[in-house]
Amino acid sequence: MTMWLRFDCDGRAGFGTLDGDFVDEHEGDLFGEPLRTGRRFALSDVKITLPCRPSKFLALWNNDHAQAERQGLSIPEEPLYFIKAGSSYLAHGQTIETPPGYDGRVVYEGELGLVIGKVGRNLNLEEAEQAIFGVTCVNDVTAIDLLNKDPSFAQWTRAKGYDTFGVFGPAIVTGLDVRTLRVRTLVNGRERQNFPCSGMIFSPAQIVSAISRCMTLMPGDLIACGTSSGVLPMKPGTVVEVIIDGVGTLRNTYGPAPSLTDPSTEAPP
Repeated sequence: MTMWLRFDCDGRAGFGTLDGDFVDEHEGDLFGEPLRTGRRFALSDVKITLPCRPSKFLALWNNDHAQAERQGLSIPEEPLYFIKAGSSYLAHGQTIETPPGYDGRVVYEGELGLVIGKVGRNLNLEEAEQAIFGVTCVNDVTAIDLLNKDPSFAQWTRAKGYDTFGVFGPAIVTGLDVRTLRVRTLVNGRERQNFPCSGMIFSPAQIVSAISRCMTLMPGDLIACGTSSGVLPMKPGTVVEVIIDGVGTLRNTYGPAPSLTDPSTEAPP
């Protein structure tokens, strides 16, 4: 198992592997053959940033058996997914901003994220499995009241694509068996979601294979595997933590956009 982080230190961007309370810096291509530089930084001295910059962020709907049963949904024949805007990406420790001009409910959705490590098109299941570089934590934030505001057109892009609504990180972890993982979501310290990744309707390989038949997947692309029960609205000041043991804790606060002079709210994974 290897945990990869991207960070800023003294105004310089870098990436590396986490070793206890230290980050061992690497150089080159994270998804190629990165090499250690020999420089080591204390985790407390760096600011954690997005672990990758996806060319596209895709997310699944209705991919959890328990949630489908609870909501009376039929099991889909193929993965159902939407895309989140690149301008929505938000790193660990940053503020999920209340959307301007919208006063409806905004909900959190804790999910497992798959990070693609190589170019993939028309992949079979074995190739799809090999295309997955690692996993990360995701909070698929949604302006839920917009989804069906217009009965003639479901507004997935608008509801999911606000600035700061594509939250993921703090790290990408390789070498894990996804079937053994659980996603937990804590809201102001209280557990609201706790579900096994083994309950997914479509496996990671099935998801990646299906999407690759529609669009070419690129290194760094992110796919959120879908959420389960326990999704609730957030109020300003709410702290949401998406926790996947072995992967880390993605912690963010929901509220008005912070002042540029506010101190950093970064915290270690």
